[in-house]
Amino acid sequence: MADVKFTVNGKSQTVTVPSPQMPLLWVLRDTLGMTGTKFGCGQALCGACTVHVNGQAIRSCITPVSGVAGKNVTTIEGLTNHPVQQAWIELDVPQCGYCQSGQIMQAASLLAKNQRPTDADIDEVMKGNICRCGTYQDIRAAIHRAVALKRAANGTKPATQATVVASQGGVA
Repeated sequence: MADVKFTVNGKSQTVTVPSPQMPLLWVLRDTLGMTGTKFGCGQALCGACTVHVNGQAIRSCITPVSGVAGKNVTTIEGLTNHPVQQAWIELDVPQCGYCQSGQIMQAASLLAKNQRPTDADIDEVMKGNICRCGTYQDIRAAIHRAVALKRAANGTKPATQATVVASQGGVA
């Protein structure tokens, strides 16, 4: 048995686990009861288990809990009132919904680093998150909508269609 101390969604946690190599995913779900983070493949190939560790999107299915000792973990439960979530709801993105917590966490991580992502930026960052329902166009649209919501909340003038097209290498 091992004790591991870390912060989850702003709350300090100490968990006793059978092994420090136990995947973070199972600690979150089974030990802490946070079931928003999903198991998809167990090999970091699908993105359903995406959480943030110190602000970086990681795959919790392959991350040993010992790897987050002393760090800050944010799960979908801790991402509250985020523009990405608002955009997902506005545009009715989910179909089955299984992958959506991972998609949202990955998108939130993208927007933390890139305030005006192009379609190519979005595709590159989101390519590791698989949606069996194929809602990729809706996901991309929601990320762009989240940018607009974030800019509006900050009092920043929204981008015009011409600005968006030009930023993506096109001609307005």
